[in-house]
Amino acid sequence: MAVNETGSVTLAGRQVGRTQPAITHQMQRLEKAVGKRLFERDRRQRNGHVALTRDGEMLLSYARSLLQLNDEIRDRFQAFNIAGHVRLGVPDLYAAYLLPLVLSGFARAYPQVEIELRCSRSVHLHAALMREEIDIAIMTRQPDFGGGVTIREEPLIWVAARDYVAGIDEPLPLALLPTGSIYRQRALDALGQTGRPWRIAAVCDSIAGLQAAVYAGFAVSIFPLCALTPDVRQLGSKEGLPALPGMEIVLKRKPSGVESAAEHLAQYICKELNNLPDYDVALQHDQ
Repeated sequence: MAVNETGSVTLAGRQVGRTQPAITHQMQRLEKAVGKRLFERDRRQRNGHVALTRDGEMLLSYARSLLQLNDEIRDRFQAFNIAGHVRLGVPDLYAAYLLPLVLSGFARAYPQVEIELRCSRSVHLHAALMREEIDIAIMTRQPDFGGGVTIREEPLIWVAARDYVAGIDEPLPLALLPTGSIYRQRALDALGQTGRPWRIAAVCDSIAGLQAAVYAGFAVSIFPLCALTPDVRQLGSKEGLPALPGMEIVLKRKPSGVESAAEHLAQYICKELNNLPDYDVALQHDQ
């Protein structure tokens, strides 16, 4: 994994704390063990530049799983003294599409930690966090939010029912969150910049309501990429729709600080969501 991330035997050695000859020897042993060529070496480069072969890319996916399992085992045996009740705030959309695998992994690693989920829009969660009604919150970055740790950049996409046909000359029917939502603002700003006419067909405070409007085929909406499922299709330039800027997802703790159980959950979420590629999230819902 280090060789793949750095593209260099020398840099990989520095990352894992070993010499270049030691890394080269380990690569050779790995190729001998699996009986396949895993690395393509560019001997013209002095810094030991390498790239993965197709067999190497296949092995890389197993390597990620093995290292994740290794971390989970380590965390599990270090978790016996970690117990408590954690109040986690998260928008329902992220709870449904980003957190299931993360929370299941945390539950296995920290079985004595009880998690209480509060699902609401980011603006409401931020207010609850400031009142210390919840311990930590995962939220969409808002202009007036201060602090917080960025844990993920999530692309935004236009979505519609699979059989929906967008009329370019007709006002675009939209299903959006209420006024004040950053998602709503991004959609209207993008349409305004292109001059595309639009109308509000549905307003709902939850992702379930937006999905109902989209699935019914009478409105178009914007979802984060993680919420793309086989039930909808992505729209784009072919339908005359502009590209959308991505969203910054942040994690924030209550002002007075958090107990050990909440801090472990916060760090676990940061690590897992930051390492979860966009295509892996979408793939979870295609399978």
